[in-house]
Amino acid sequence: MAVYQDARCRMCRRAGMKLFLKGARCYTDKCAIERRAYAPGEHGKSRRIKETNYGVQLREKQKARRMYGVLERQFRNYFEKAAEAKGVTGEVLLQMLERRLDNVVFRMGFAVNRNQARQLVRHGHLLVNGRKVDIPSFLVKPGDEVQVREKSRKMTVIVNALESRKGQTSPEWIELSPEKLAGRVLNVPSRGAIPTPVNEQLIVELYSK
Repeated sequence: MAVYQDARCRMCRRAGMKLFLKGARCYTDKCAIERRAYAPGEHGKSRRIKETNYGVQLREKQKARRMYGVLERQFRNYFEKAAEAKGVTGEVLLQMLERRLDNVVFRMGFAVNRNQARQLVRHGHLLVNGRKVDIPSFLVKPGDEVQVREKSRKMTVIVNALESRKGQTSPEWIELSPEKLAGRVLNVPSRGAIPTPVNEQLIVELYSK
């Protein structure tokens, strides 16, 4: 599987906003946006680009894709499935991305960012309904329970992630049991319960051309 290897802070600078790709660092003055709030590259400061409708739509799609850590082909597959499903296409698309196992692990606080959550899933540290699942793109369903494996509960990355997110509330569509390092998916999240700062309608318009 292809993996993005470039500096992640460049993606935030290109988007012109924080995509929260590096966990706690994004909340400090070490964040790249705080230090260099302009596009990357030699002419990033002075570059002035007149945005077309297509450019605006493309940037919105890239923003969503990068936030969830999904490559282009996989993102398009999600869109095609969302377009065939009942409901508003853009909202269904975000709901599918939110229900990815790596995102759910991140939302539950077991990882500081989605990239770390993806690694935890791939290395087999998570159970879904008592069974090991090592596929980050696995879509959880309402009623599914996601739990850290017994032998993985004292891992430094998980302990540190939980410590760094103390005081933060879990999404309304997730019921968390901190003492068990487990959480249950209560329902499919509504658009209002998805804090992703993306205009999904622009993505729909882009793919509908």
